[in-house]
Amino acid sequence: MSWNSKQGTDLLGRNGWLVNRNVKVLITGARLIDPSQDLDKKADILIDRGKIVQIGTIDRKEIGAHHHLNLKGKTITPGFFDMHVHLREPGREDKETILTGTCAAAAGGFTGVAAMPNTDPAPDNVGVVRWIIEQSEGAPVAVHPVGTVSRNREGKMLADIADLFQAGVRILSDDGSPVANAEVMRRALEYTQMHDMVISTHSEEMALAGKGVMREGEISTRLGLPGWPSLAESVMVARDVLLAQFTGGRLHVGHISSVESIEMVRWAKARGVKVTCEATPHHIALTDEACESFDGNYKMNPPLGSERDRAAVIQGLVDGTIDVLATDHAPHTDEECLVEFSFVPNGIVGLETAVGVIAKELVAKKKLDWPAIVRKMAIAPREIMRLPQVPIKVGAPAELTMIDPDAAWTVDPEKFLSKGRNTPFGGWNLPAKPIGIINRGWVLVAPDARMHWS
Repeated sequence: MSWNSKQGTDLLGRNGWLVNRNVKVLITGARLIDPSQDLDKKADILIDRGKIVQIGTIDRKEIGAHHHLNLKGKTITPGFFDMHVHLREPGREDKETILTGTCAAAAGGFTGVAAMPNTDPAPDNVGVVRWIIEQSEGAPVAVHPVGTVSRNREGKMLADIADLFQAGVRILSDDGSPVANAEVMRRALEYTQMHDMVISTHSEEMALAGKGVMREGEISTRLGLPGWPSLAESVMVARDVLLAQFTGGRLHVGHISSVESIEMVRWAKARGVKVTCEATPHHIALTDEACESFDGNYKMNPPLGSERDRAAVIQGLVDGTIDVLATDHAPHTDEECLVEFSFVPNGIVGLETAVGVIAKELVAKKKLDWPAIVRKMAIAPREIMRLPQVPIKVGAPAELTMIDPDAAWTVDPEKFLSKGRNTPFGGWNLPAKPIGIINRGWVLVAPDARMHWS
């Protein structure tokens, strides 16, 4: 069964969203930002049944648009793409489903997501991949399944990479678990070259990480919590970078978080190694000091680092070492999280807070401007995954993210469309917010933008 339009519309509608499909809509007054087109200007944009048909100064009376969206002071970009999302389905529908996850993604301003493979069963075969694609068919947010590197994510035998590619997979990962066996990783990097696929890593040397529950350091020692040294990440990053250099394969380092890991990627890029990497909003906004509260919402993998690590992540984003901003959206049930810090599952939800946190930590502090953010959240992810770009130009399908860059709002987890409420950002005041997306003929307008809709 494909994506349930009625259930999705009901979920969005109950939360104040306006939902339309295959309508003619004129958007006026917005700033259009698309670095792939060297576009950064104020202009109107006319969309008819999912296609961009006109850009410029447009008279509503002349074109007879059914609907008008006045976005003066707002921003429109190519649709944001999150290349690291846990939708939990199949297997853990109590945490999230494809339907709730895609609705949360839409609310966060994303028009596409890469669904990570730590599901049950794992997408290590064509059947599971096709099932995920079928379940998401027709959704306003495109779901791209991430296939496994190894069978059942056990790190022992390679999955059927050629079959996964034929089924539509463009990126592989055993995320949630590292590929511990270097020989398996080597072979994966070799075989994926036949299809120009990329491998996204979960960089964790398990023997070094041990039973650590937060970043090893002065704070973990003082709190009496088992430490997870940054070396557990950087050792694996170094190993995989060297394997990528040796094989010529394409490597993508997931959720990078430490000084040494970033330095290793910077070293590799300078030598022409085919390596890219991503960082998360929580690793640019938080440090291990947050764990002093013993609040399980600060328990991550990789763990929150020191202030030195946080500064290195931001610098990596600024200088281009880090290519992508991705959420690592990881919903858990309330019951799982209402336990002692050490037993809380790793990860937080991030789809609905990403734009706001990034605006607070990067744009407001003048580290990156909006065109740079668009590169890292719309253009680079698709480039790495070898997916078509979604330019803002006449004749192209309308796949757009709409943002209010000056919308001050307070995060209320109870209003999330995701099933997960596990966020460290509850109560945070954020300076920008997504106000809608347009994709696959869907026009979704957030409650905040209703007053601009007619």
